[in-house]
Amino acid sequence: MEIAATPLRLSTADANFEHDFAQRLHWSADTDAAIEQRVADILADVQQRGDAAVLEYTARFDGLPADGMAALELNQAELKAAFDSLPAVQREALESAARRVRSYHEAQKKANGESWSYRDEDGTLLGQKVTPLDRVGIYVPGGKAAYPSSVLMNAIPAHVAGVPEIIMVVPTPKGEKNALVLAAAYVAGVTRAFTIGGAQAVAALAYGTATVPKVDKITGPGNAYVASAKKRVFGLVGIDMIAGPSEILVLADGSTPPEWVAMDLFSQAEHDELAQSILLCPDAAYIDAVQAAIDRLLPEMPRQAIIAKSLNDRGALILTRDMDEACAISNRIAPEHLEVSSHDPHRWEPALKHAGAIFLGAYTSESLGDYCAGPNHVLPTSGTARFSSPLGVYDFQKRSSLIEVSEQGAQVLGQIASVLAHGEGLQGHARAAEMRLK
Repeated sequence: MEIAATPLRLSTADANFEHDFAQRLHWSADTDAAIEQRVADILADVQQRGDAAVLEYTARFDGLPADGMAALELNQAELKAAFDSLPAVQREALESAARRVRSYHEAQKKANGESWSYRDEDGTLLGQKVTPLDRVGIYVPGGKAAYPSSVLMNAIPAHVAGVPEIIMVVPTPKGEKNALVLAAAYVAGVTRAFTIGGAQAVAALAYGTATVPKVDKITGPGNAYVASAKKRVFGLVGIDMIAGPSEILVLADGSTPPEWVAMDLFSQAEHDELAQSILLCPDAAYIDAVQAAIDRLLPEMPRQAIIAKSLNDRGALILTRDMDEACAISNRIAPEHLEVSSHDPHRWEPALKHAGAIFLGAYTSESLGDYCAGPNHVLPTSGTARFSSPLGVYDFQKRSSLIEVSEQGAQVLGQIASVLAHGEGLQGHARAAEMRLK
């Protein structure tokens, strides 16, 4: 049976555009109640029984029975062996991507990741001390597909930040290990790695077991069970974000070959059926050309069924009055990935305020950012780019304020603190400051 993909056609000039547009954007982050309860049970079980529970769930959900946790831990020799086993072209690509990601995050660290301090006129020192987290856990998906790029994007900024221990968990259903994923762990500097996944892996990282060390923060994407588990352990450990389905928004002025744009829409739609791909363009004929390219190219795609369902259920080709309106709508959407497919992308970039990553120009396909451009591909989704940022070195550091008050400074600050503390009825605070007054 022939599979077709026909994204919803909208026009901002239509009377019902706002309603139809809102319906197409809608995605609920609410987790199914049954999943929430099952995750709660798994977390509680791992917290109580530790390794034994992790082993049981790994056998049940991943079909990977093991006599003990030692059988599920990947040692450094195995990671290196996986790297050595790859064809030279894959080893070179992995190392080149890692170099670019590391170079970008090194620059990021130099820009705003250093400690600083100064002394004011009375000799009081004020500043900020930036220190890396002690231990982080990175979750790498391993169910429907393998993602070595996720290893690089999570482990390298942690490594650059100075995190001493990076613990990787990756499900290996039926015991099938992906050499590229293991090799990426070797290249990125992962300290320890375990072949466990799901809510049980999140629980093991959050609570710690006899074998899996407790971490300070968990990063990395996963399915609904992983997302629910991360939500539940937040507060005990830090997390990066709760990721929704992948998104791409293309702003096109009609100057890019329509086949390129069609394939860029496919690049997100092929992730899963809930992914969202949207085109905003003021040229109706060009939108027709993109639809024709979709029809022509879809049969060539191995994941055409997933692409078609994603585009049919959540995709949209939107005719706008002009590029200015397209930019305004983009800011409302605040997409994860934003392509400005224009002959003059820098004309429009200043108007774009909200996006996880902005890809400028026809040659800058989103897929280059996913793998090797350098900036992180872990990005805010579901409109959270309005207030969230890509994963970076700063996510693996924390900041402590530095205060050293001189004797002279205490005479000034003590008077101020005393007045305010008395005003709040906190006499202990007031007297602690007053005792230092001459």
